[in-house]
Amino acid sequence: MKLNNKIKHIAVLLLTASMAVGCASQQKQEAAPASTDSGPSASSVAIANAKAEMKKASSLGYLWRDTGKILKKAEAAAQKGDESKAVKLANEARSQAEMAVKQYYLEQGTDRSLPSSESSMSSYNVVRGDSLWGIAGKDTIYGNPYQWPLIYKANSDKIKDADLIYPGQEFDINSNPADSEVNSAINHAKTRGAWSIGAVEASDKAYLAK
Repeated sequence: MKLNNKIKHIAVLLLTASMAVGCASQQKQEAAPASTDSGPSASSVAIANAKAEMKKASSLGYLWRDTGKILKKAEAAAQKGDESKAVKLANEARSQAEMAVKQYYLEQGTDRSLPSSESSMSSYNVVRGDSLWGIAGKDTIYGNPYQWPLIYKANSDKIKDADLIYPGQEFDINSNPADSEVNSAINHAKTRGAWSIGAVEASDKAYLAK
């Protein structure tokens, strides 16, 4: 009888201990903090920045026609949860809007950025989405998209059609062109006329022949 009483007593102690552990575990789960808001997503920030730049370009009447379409694609990608695609598209829209604003001021004659590098030659590797206009407009190149003919002329052996370049191509960049070369390039860019992809325009041939 004494042995049975001891066994019952031990069983009661084990049951009590197990219940205590269970309650403690439950209390820890209940005490776990709820997830907190980590702030705006990268895509929402990129889209907001793009809209801000587009508003500037639109106020000047220089917003490019395709920029709005790119932003809509960015917003659609964000809704689907594709952050990387949304950010990439939003940044592309913002870049176009920035160049449109720069185009406005260039045409007003209030902005002209010339390269500050002392080196006469540098290089640029083409990536997807690039164009001669876009490359020339980069602050690290000329800061002026109208100077794209300079790149075209310096790489005429690599570029068959000024409107068709490919990722992976490496272009030579004249970082310190003469004023006459710059003026000629800008004049050609503004007076080039109609163009189509896959064909070398007569005006381009005439520019290369100068």
